[in-house]
Amino acid sequence: MGPMARNSRSDGGGGKGVVAAARRPEVRLPPLVRYDGEGLEPDGDYDGVRFEGVDLADGSGPGARFMDCALEKCGLDRTELVRARFIDSVLTEVRGVGTDLAGASLRDVEVVDARLGGVQLHGAVLERVHVRGGKIDYLNLRKARLTDVVFEGCVLSEPDFGDAQLVRVEFRDCVLKRADFSSARMDAVDLRTAAELDIARGVDRLAGAVISPLQLMELAPAFAAQIGVRVEA
Repeated sequence: MGPMARNSRSDGGGGKGVVAAARRPEVRLPPLVRYDGEGLEPDGDYDGVRFEGVDLADGSGPGARFMDCALEKCGLDRTELVRARFIDSVLTEVRGVGTDLAGASLRDVEVVDARLGGVQLHGAVLERVHVRGGKIDYLNLRKARLTDVVFEGCVLSEPDFGDAQLVRVEFRDCVLKRADFSSARMDAVDLRTAAELDIARGVDRLAGAVISPLQLMELAPAFAAQIGVRVEA
């Protein structure tokens, strides 16, 4: 994979009817050194490293730092990366179940065509992150802080945004199935172009989000139920 770049975007957010756009990550990878180690290390420092086809299943790297790194087609089953930091990095076609990224920090990161399940990102901080393509089941983002995050062309099945803070977050052509927004706080969250918007809990927490007229009609029964209105023919 060669150097990748994404331009930041902003609509300003100052005018009526204008939604502040998420700023995209700008990732420009330098020449990388191929990883030839035997596993992750706690508090390991990985700078300018390419992990290509590496099976990191059951690996333990709490507190590790990945800067200017590329992870391509790596296995992340049950990988422990609690409080890890990913900076200016690209994760492509990573796969795994039960990856533990609780309390992790992701800044200027691209996640492309991931296939993940049960990812623990509760209490994590995501800043300028672009998740593009792929499918993530049971994504746990409880109490996480998301700023300038874009979910594009991906499927999120039963994601948990409970008690999370979302600022300038976009869901573009993204399928949201049984999403939980309980106690979430939103500012400039754009749901208008979501391919599917299915909210299981927390419809009352959409203040600060923008939806389309069609989505409003689809969510009308949930809004009515929230304020105790019965809708009958």
